Amino acid sequence: MGVEVTQHGGASEAPSERAAFYFDFGSPEAYLAAERVIGLLPFAAEWVPIRSPRGWSDGFRCAEEAGIARAAIERTAAERTLQGVRWPPEFDSELALRAATFAKQIGRAVAFSLAAFRQAYAGGADLGDTDVVLIAASACEMHPRAVLQALERDAITRALDEATAQAVARGVLDVPSVWIPDGRILAGDAALESVHA
Repeated sequence: MGVEVTQHGGASEAPSERAAFYFDFGSPEAYLAAERVIGLLPFAAEWVPIRSPRGWSDGFRCAEEAGIARAAIERTAAERTLQGVRWPPEFDSELALRAATFAKQIGRAVAFSLAAFRQAYAGGADLGDTDVVLIAASACEMHPRAVLQALERDAITRALDEATAQAVARGVLDVPSVWIPDGRILAGDAALESVHA
């Protein structure tokens, strides 16, 4: 499901930069990774919402392949004793990504993102719905009015654009991915286990 990729362009990055965990709410594999990335990584990683360069379902040739992939996600969640997966309707993750970008700016990226992922994949809720995003925000004490105002701000959209562009420049091809300042990219949920290698 995931592979470790060595990115040779990383040597030019400033050594003071922190590792980054890149995710998009449209990816159920990113949900699985989000639930364990803090415990698996031996270093702190900044949580960075981005627009995934490739949608989770883009690689499926037919409904049968999609069904197999969903079953694998459900199995993995059960093995990790997560709440059973309840599949949300297809949704555009843009609204939740903008809210997560705002949450990152006020120091609540992890709390909001976990709440949003759980709304989607444990609750089967549509993160394209403003009310669902506000419920996730309220779980980490983000004021609804502040969130609604942030969702309309051009600066939030620009910050999301910039984060996505930086991820692509670093060689991130899909989510979830962990970028490490030495240039390595742990791509996919399964690759998190190779971080000590």
